[in-house]
Amino acid sequence: MSLRHPALALIAAFSIGGCATTPEQRAEAEQRAEANVPPATPAGDAVDCIRTNMIRASHVRSDSVIDFEMKGGKIYRNRLPGSCGSLGSERRFAYKTYVGQLCSTDTITVLYAAPPSPGATCGLGQFQPVTLDKR
Repeated sequence: MSLRHPALALIAAFSIGGCATTPEQRAEAEQRAEANVPPATPAGDAVDCIRTNMIRASHVRSDSVIDFEMKGGKIYRNRLPGSCGSLGSERRFAYKTYVGQLCSTDTITVLYAAPPSPGATCGLGQFQPVTLDKR
């Protein structure tokens, strides 16, 4: 491959290298994100599914934590198996379900506000009933 524009190749190489993060940087970013997650105490056994018609609201806490507030006041915390890019900053997601339940085998898709478009698609974890700790 011949380089007609070596300066562009250098910029591209620098851009790619500039995006790399070390494991320490990723761990530090995860710790900062977790600091925004309200502490909670487990309030029973985790379940695989929750009924969608019982979901009153969802609260995105970070790239990997969503609290589902149910009718009646119960809260289920879902810790995704991994970080879901931009979920914590966009705080919006969509899901499709055909059985009236949202399950740990389902996925969510981050929704970007501007311009409106879909983002990362990520798997869910189990739904842990929790009581949010008073601060």
